[in-house]
Amino acid sequence: MALSVPASKGMLLPVSDSPRAAGDESLFKSSAMTKRGAYAALAYMSCAVLLVLFNKAALSSYSFPFANVITLFQMICSTALLYAMKRWKIISFAVGEPWASDSGSLVPFRTILKTLPLSLSYLLYMLASMESVRGVNVPMYTTLRRTTVVFTMTMEYLLTRQKYSFPIFGSVALIVFGAFVAGARDLSFDAYGYAIVFVANITTAIYLATIARVGKSSGLNSFGLMWCNGLVCGPILLLWTFIRGDLQSTVNFPYLYSPGFQIVMLFSCIMAFFLNYSIFLNTTLNSAVTQTMCGNLKDLFTVGLGWILFGGLPFDLLNVIGQVLGFLGSGLYAYCKLKGK
Repeated sequence: MALSVPASKGMLLPVSDSPRAAGDESLFKSSAMTKRGAYAALAYMSCAVLLVLFNKAALSSYSFPFANVITLFQMICSTALLYAMKRWKIISFAVGEPWASDSGSLVPFRTILKTLPLSLSYLLYMLASMESVRGVNVPMYTTLRRTTVVFTMTMEYLLTRQKYSFPIFGSVALIVFGAFVAGARDLSFDAYGYAIVFVANITTAIYLATIARVGKSSGLNSFGLMWCNGLVCGPILLLWTFIRGDLQSTVNFPYLYSPGFQIVMLFSCIMAFFLNYSIFLNTTLNSAVTQTMCGNLKDLFTVGLGWILFGGLPFDLLNVIGQVLGFLGSGLYAYCKLKGK
């Protein structure tokens, strides 16, 4: 059966940085960010907050010990949704004109090989990010994750020689300083947990920089890149969880058939799909560093909800000061970006 999508009605969702319509700059005059870029940033921040909370609920509240299994479920769910939407002619996998395909291979094998670095960096990013949520409380997790912007700027410079203005550097320095201030008196300090968070920061930076480099040259849009990630990473993760015995242990998990746990897992998988989509869209419409800074801005809500729902960090004035400095740095970056500085 052909999988062609009529150009006039196949593209119901934004998938990449298409030519700007007239008036697209009306929101931010003289700015590097368009309306679509702003919407992509807001969508990412909303999905990211919800996903962290659902993952934290599964790993901590229900004490589910297998982060890799959650990642596997998320990949399976995302791949299934992509296949269904492609069959229903809701989306396309290619930039520009939709594709027609008479085989089950929705993306040519040569293109999949071309996106292999992106897929492998995505796998490392997913595994490290999932494990990092377990090791520390939500407020400190979001605080440490703010330092990702330093690694991202470094990777962008190494890969694309991207340079930034002094105000941008100043906002980043303020964020990093705030993170160290906030964590100075963390009574729940866990060396392993902190180390995993920093590993997650490094893998996130590599992943975002790879999106900006490989994603734009592959000929695929956001959905096509997500499809390739699922095809490459899914079997690897399935084999890994089987060898480690995580799948068998999951079958014996006492809360596996609990409605509450199943609802948490379902929403975790759904939000992971929309988060990955918004990450691709935000990174291609804006930049890898802007994507990272959006992660910092959304932390205000993650910290507040995490404190209320999960606790784990007693009130401390130094921590609050550090959080405020981080948010001010993120706000400064957003202002500079909107003004095109």
